[in-house]
Amino acid sequence: MTISALMPVYPRCGTRPVRGEGCYLIGERGERYLDFASGIAVNLLGHGHPHYTKAVQDQVATLMHVSNLYGSPQGEAFAQRLVDNTFADTVFFTNSGAEAVECAIKTARRYHYANGNPERHTIITFSNAFHGRTLGTISATDQEKLREGFEPLLPGFAYAPFNDLEAAERLIDASTAGFLVEPIQGESGIRPATPEFLKGLRALADKHGLLLILDEVQSGVARTGTLYAYEQYGIVPDIMASAKGIGGGFPMGACLATEEAAKGMVPGTHGSTYGGNPLAMAAGQAVFDVILADGFLDHVKQMGERLRQTLEQMIPNHDTLFDSVRGTGLMLGLRLKVPSRDFVAHLRDHHGLLTVAAGDNVVRILPPLVIEEDHIAEFARKLSEGARSFTPSDDAA
Repeated sequence: MTISALMPVYPRCGTRPVRGEGCYLIGERGERYLDFASGIAVNLLGHGHPHYTKAVQDQVATLMHVSNLYGSPQGEAFAQRLVDNTFADTVFFTNSGAEAVECAIKTARRYHYANGNPERHTIITFSNAFHGRTLGTISATDQEKLREGFEPLLPGFAYAPFNDLEAAERLIDASTAGFLVEPIQGESGIRPATPEFLKGLRALADKHGLLLILDEVQSGVARTGTLYAYEQYGIVPDIMASAKGIGGGFPMGACLATEEAAKGMVPGTHGSTYGGNPLAMAAGQAVFDVILADGFLDHVKQMGERLRQTLEQMIPNHDTLFDSVRGTGLMLGLRLKVPSRDFVAHLRDHHGLLTVAAGDNVVRILPPLVIEEDHIAEFARKLSEGARSFTPSDDAA
């Protein structure tokens, strides 16, 4: 058997997009899809947004890459914009969410090393978390499906049930460096942290001299109706990983930190050849031009509430299939009474609607943040038609 030119680590479906227009994708045969997946919460301005497209095109024609051996006026400007609009004092730019989480872990460990406590290296993480696919980030989760076959994994992680503050507290010992947590777990099924849980982790971190690290790779950059989800919990982290939507489709991420948390990150402790290149910075600035404009976050909140209401109103009409809705803003999950993967495929293949499967029988609904009422109406029609025509497989029934 001959292996495919693309390493076969993805079970790719038959949909083959070649073009995008706003909230739609067009396949190579001309078929049109309503895109409520957004490249898994990445294309937050949709496809071909004029301001974003022009900014990236102009930068391509000007300067794409020079490495971090030189000064970076583009990186300095975007980092300052992030600092001005978040808790952070400093930013390291990466190429992906996993790299942003890796940088966050290194920053936390280096903090304790700089304080003369190198034994404080264990990061407490939470059940069913997803932090990326590197060896470090799969070591930070207890999901066997991510870990199997890649042992030995990296030491220095402990795992507590998500939303169980007492269990997290019991894991604290002399080796603990901090907590790593998603405010809203995405891959495991749009599971929000409770306010009591996140506030409790912040209090435990303060009490024991630990660092609170938030993974906002999926929940950040206006996805939940605030710039970052932590703002809705009344807390601030010490370190935060951001990616996905931050580049609007261009691969980039960022590790944000307070000055105190980043005290150990001095020259030579970390690096990236491509991280923060001028093209990535132009993409990020264009995204932030749009999402920080007056009224944009209000629009996300309004569309999120409208979409949630639409889903909740549909549940009684399809109560043998639909169970409940959860999430915030335009990061929503529709929980089914059967496994979600077959239904997501049915919507895609038979009704031209793109969504994303997740754990706990959840369909992730992650539309571009620029959707309007007519997109929600079209989504509702396609979802309802899909629910009526869907027959669960014998294995799922």
